[in-house]
Amino acid sequence: MKQVFTIAKYTFLEILKSKILVNILMLGFALFCVTFVAYQFTYGEPEKIALDFGLGALSVSSVGIALFFGVNLLAKEIESRTVYMIISRPIERYQFYFGKIIGLICILSLNVLILSVLTLSVYFFVGGSYANLLLWSIFFIMIEAVVVLLVVSTLTLLTTSTLSIMLSIGVYISGHAIPAATETSFVKNSVILKYIIDIYHFLLPGFYKFNIKNFVLYKQDLDTPYIISVLVYGILYMCFLIGIGIFIFNRKSLD
Repeated sequence: MKQVFTIAKYTFLEILKSKILVNILMLGFALFCVTFVAYQFTYGEPEKIALDFGLGALSVSSVGIALFFGVNLLAKEIESRTVYMIISRPIERYQFYFGKIIGLICILSLNVLILSVLTLSVYFFVGGSYANLLLWSIFFIMIEAVVVLLVVSTLTLLTTSTLSIMLSIGVYISGHAIPAATETSFVKNSVILKYIIDIYHFLLPGFYKFNIKNFVLYKQDLDTPYIISVLVYGILYMCFLIGIGIFIFNRKSLD
């Protein structure tokens, strides 16, 4: 694992040099300002406004980082021929791939850590109360971003960067729209459409599972079996995507 962690370290430092940390801090400051303004003009439950803004910004920023850095995770190395120098050394392709993934996951973790601390600070400042579901919500946002990262990095190995981003965004939006789509009368009245959605639901990630913000804002309670099932689903799907990515990368022609 030494080679994997070395690649992860340099991937992490390389992305930090792109001033991503400054952008995260600026987003955190903007989030603080927006939340403060909303707090001044909101009567009743300002803590819910603060938490809603915070979790929303955390999710959008994490998915954005996963998309736009994930698409260049391997494409940039292949185009610049850097990958040839690395894999010519005593290092396997799967080690290189896994190291790059871990490095970007560390960046995602840094983003989640900074913005979640700011979000929770504002939330508690305006009178919010602690609930275990808060931490689960943040953790599921992190898992969602990692799944997006693995989806876009896998698609990049199969197609162009532009198309992989478009497909990943489509998968992400569709993954959140599954419950709403299945409840429409148009789908209920069409056996074929229902069958297609069931196949999609089985094969592609159901991102809606990771979105528990409404439970945090309004119920502040969620059954433990459901939380565990979502956690297991996320871990298994990440392992599946990593396996697929390694399989494709091992057989990909780098010429």
